[in-house]
Amino acid sequence: MNQGTIERLNQINREFYRATAAEFDTSRQAPWLGWERLLDTIGSPIASVLDLGCGNGRFGLFLAARQPQPFRYIGIDSNPDLLARARRRLAGQAVDTTLIERDIVREALPRRSAQLVALFGLVHHLPGFARRRTLLAAAADRVSAGGYLAFACWRFYEQERFRRRIVPWDDDIMVEKHDYLLDWRGGERALRYCHYVDDDEHARLIKATGLTVIADYRADGAAGNLNRYTILQKV
Repeated sequence: MNQGTIERLNQINREFYRATAAEFDTSRQAPWLGWERLLDTIGSPIASVLDLGCGNGRFGLFLAARQPQPFRYIGIDSNPDLLARARRRLAGQAVDTTLIERDIVREALPRRSAQLVALFGLVHHLPGFARRRTLLAAAADRVSAGGYLAFACWRFYEQERFRRRIVPWDDDIMVEKHDYLLDWRGGERALRYCHYVDDDEHARLIKATGLTVIADYRADGAAGNLNRYTILQKV
């Protein structure tokens, strides 16, 4: 995918979250069910987290509610409104919080390491396979020794209700296989770019990390299969 297309798709999503931040925050309060299995897989309390695409910080809030031990939480997102909401909610928790505004499509990840590096609700918004592969490799590099990388891929295309929201691309844009433009049907109408990661690509993303898979499962949604999770360890 050429750089012009990457910038165009990224701008679609920046505009989407600018327009829908309040609605998105309201509709994204509950934790994902798959996160419970993540904690069961890791087994011990988490000392530090690097949450890429942290949005309103709900993964940090989930961890704060599930483990009594304080932890260090570093959240990165490109949307200042969602980060402000995350900051307010995390302020009342026993969490050492650092929130960073950064567009990780355009910019490199900061040189921060953590016991757990998480990518939830992010991979489908990264334009181009090369960029997705590069980011997964960079995320793996930020995992501390013995730590974990967890990522989930949204399997929206497998459900009819999401396929009905697909909007045709303009003729002048050249996207890759499984790239879609989805209609947001909240109060504010907006479009977002989403990529469907199939099993073949998921395997290639795993390989890019160079880490050891310790769990791979489906969870979330009414049928319990909306996201595919992979948990890897740096051994």
